[in-house]
Amino acid sequence: MIDRLKHILSLLEQQSVPKEKVIVILGPTASGKTKVAVQLAQHIDGEIISADSRQIYRRMDIGTGKDLKEYQDILYHLIDIHEPGERYHLGNFIEDFHHAQQSILKKGKYTILCGGTGLYIQSVIQQNPYAQVPSTEGFKESLIEYSEDELRGRLRLYTHPEDFQIDYSTKKRMIRAIEILEFLKQNPDHIDQKRKVESIVIGLNPSLETRRNGISQRLKQRLAEGFLREVENLLAEGLTHDQLQYYGLEYKYASLHLLGQLDHKAFIAKLETEIHRYAKRQMTYFRKMEKDGILIHWI
Repeated sequence: MIDRLKHILSLLEQQSVPKEKVIVILGPTASGKTKVAVQLAQHIDGEIISADSRQIYRRMDIGTGKDLKEYQDILYHLIDIHEPGERYHLGNFIEDFHHAQQSILKKGKYTILCGGTGLYIQSVIQQNPYAQVPSTEGFKESLIEYSEDELRGRLRLYTHPEDFQIDYSTKKRMIRAIEILEFLKQNPDHIDQKRKVESIVIGLNPSLETRRNGISQRLKQRLAEGFLREVENLLAEGLTHDQLQYYGLEYKYASLHLLGQLDHKAFIAKLETEIHRYAKRQMTYFRKMEKDGILIHWI
């Protein structure tokens, strides 16, 4: 860990990074991002903005791996800012990020953006002008029954800006593209205020064996810390199983286990497999970021 920190400090010294430049620490799950970010913040007088799509929710602590004790005396942002069950979108994150960054800059500190949600990170540092197009209540639900071919056909009906890239990889992303294009059709004069974000991106890339061992060990620890009790408490508060499953991974499979659809052994085995797959998808997305022109300094 200390070697990683020395490597990062040396890199920042070579780059002469001003406080206006965001320092990004990204990596797959269980790669030690938070520990590195905290150590870095202590050395350079920084604060951390979380780039995690689930840590924004209160009382979803063990399953999202908040590990708040790791922050020690370092101030963090965009953790525990919403109630479970509330929907939080990319546009919300971008807006919240800019508010947090401005508050950090006013204190004369460095901004460290730390997390594994690649879409959040990329949309901030590459200033996606379409990410903040608001969602229209009920619009996505009206398209959910459409097949992928039907969605592709509908997308072909729109004229879209040259810089708007449609992601055809999932129905969810195609539906969001339709929502954005419909908004632009109804609001042709809509102009997004781009806010320039300079950044230096540092990626943590442990070996496959180290990553897999870390994931397995952390899952055992979370179960021992009472993850299933956390899920039961959320259900007792009124959260539904559908809402839990929306959050994916730990919460999805815990829900299926508590519904009796997976016994305890199958629950653990399936969840561990899916977390490994998730880490692989994270790395795939980070490689996509590089293809999109983002320089990642891998450690």
